Amino acid sequence: MDNSIVKLTISIVACLAAGGIGSLFTFKAIPAWYPSLKKPRYTPPNQAFGPVWTTLYILMGVSVFFIWQKGLTTEGVTLAFTLFWIQLVINALWSIVFFGMRSKGGGVIIIVILWFLIMAAIITSFQVSIWAGILLVPYILWVSVAAYLNIGIWWLNKSVKST
Repeated sequence: MDNSIVKLTISIVACLAAGGIGSLFTFKAIPAWYPSLKKPRYTPPNQAFGPVWTTLYILMGVSVFFIWQKGLTTEGVTLAFTLFWIQLVINALWSIVFFGMRSKGGGVIIIVILWFLIMAAIITSFQVSIWAGILLVPYILWVSVAAYLNIGIWWLNKSVKST
């Protein structure tokens, strides 16, 4: 099997796996806890999140594949590659904190950190591969929406316990 196909497959599967880990915590909170929260205006319907995130994880996988293809010893590649995987771990951590631990404030902290890590990943990715950077732009846009929602939920439910 071609080395490129292996790298592409690993990249996409790893990103989808991170999303899968996050969804394990999300699905448990959706039936009872999440619907009980006050949400900010312009909250997308619940049905939008799955397809959007799946698409984003695939785009992220292709992005990191383009970086990987440049060779990990090439200048700038190691930093872009490392930042990508760090932000992906923080991405999964957000679901664990927000949905799993039902921590609205903790979610705000994690998503702000995530946003800056994604921006760093985008900047370093553009330096390695234009396409790697472009493919991460929809991700930062969606995480910006998610940050708006998380901050709005935290603000609107400050007096509501997370039990």
